[in-house]
Amino acid sequence: MPSISKKGTQMPESPIRKLVPYAEDAKKRGVKVYHLNIGQPDIKTPQIALDAVKNNTIETLSYARSEGSEIYREKLAKYYVKNDIHVTSNDIVVTTGGSEALLFTMGSITNPGDEIIIPEPFYANYNGFSTASGVTVIPVISSIDTNFALPKIEEFEKLITKNTKAILICNPGNPTGYLYSEEEVEKLKQLVLKHDLFLIADEVYREFTYDGLTHNSVMSLDGLEENAIVIDSVSKRYSMCGARIGCIVSKNKEFIKTAIKFAQARLSPPTYALIASEAALETPQSYFDDVKEEYVARRNTLITELEKIKGVKVANPKGAFYCVAALPVKDSDHFAQWLLERFNYNNETIMVAPASGFYSTPGEGKNQVRIAYVLNRKDLITSVKILAEALKQYNQ
Repeated sequence: MPSISKKGTQMPESPIRKLVPYAEDAKKRGVKVYHLNIGQPDIKTPQIALDAVKNNTIETLSYARSEGSEIYREKLAKYYVKNDIHVTSNDIVVTTGGSEALLFTMGSITNPGDEIIIPEPFYANYNGFSTASGVTVIPVISSIDTNFALPKIEEFEKLITKNTKAILICNPGNPTGYLYSEEEVEKLKQLVLKHDLFLIADEVYREFTYDGLTHNSVMSLDGLEENAIVIDSVSKRYSMCGARIGCIVSKNKEFIKTAIKFAQARLSPPTYALIASEAALETPQSYFDDVKEEYVARRNTLITELEKIKGVKVANPKGAFYCVAALPVKDSDHFAQWLLERFNYNNETIMVAPASGFYSTPGEGKNQVRIAYVLNRKDLITSVKILAEALKQYNQ
């Protein structure tokens, strides 16, 4: 029988999606499943974006430009300027989701065997993108005890080798919800300049910052023009996960020129989704104000309820819509599967994402789960009650 590639064998499973068959089986048995496992907001997509697709008069659905239409990139540049990120349309390459933006970035800046340093826990697919690109992830561990703050710069520096090409952060963070301070971003700037590295920032949750805190983009830092790369997406900002439109933003002209070659090889981003994304840029600020208010209320509800459970430790997120909780269990992968396969409370159960898949260090995060607070407050309260009962039964 022909063999599967080494790369294919090494590709990690998604900790978020690998439990889907068990959830589907639970539903077939008549058990209601509350999905706390995936960052799919229940917030409505801006009507202006949906109407743009519904009311368009296209007669031939043709290819878009490889790097995204000129008009969309110009409007995107104006959006960034409003956020103190001073770029032009020529600094932007539109991609099929933030995922493709990361793949194009790794393809453009790394050779097989190169290394990227990432604070962990991190978005699980960074492992997959790195494996697909022949890149080695070098983790630097952040701790739930410090709310997943940026590890000391000395911890980064001692990991830098001749193979290190970049440091990658997610800000605000998935899965932790941690929001990097201006001081932390400045420290990373000094480090990458000292060692001539790229600083890649996944900023898809830029709009979701809480408690009066503001987002600090790597693209707003003077002197980092050749080093900074931003990964972005419409998925979370406008609750448009299915549009699959993202982008790369950088002032490094050689990098952008290279990324466009990858964009040309896959032809173009999807035309209808571009139309929706362009229209979404006209979304009024009131939409984001309402969404932020809702997420703050959900976060507060979730954290308050989780802290009532004996043995549970939870980090308090300052952005995005996730939190990581340490549970009184030895193996959250087993516990998450047990919740779906063997447990129900009043014929209901929950689906969580085991946090071990958000680490690349073996054995880390084994007692942790990521919870996405993308459900309404009533459902979040019910979900935590189910979790409390589940932990009682599981530990018996």
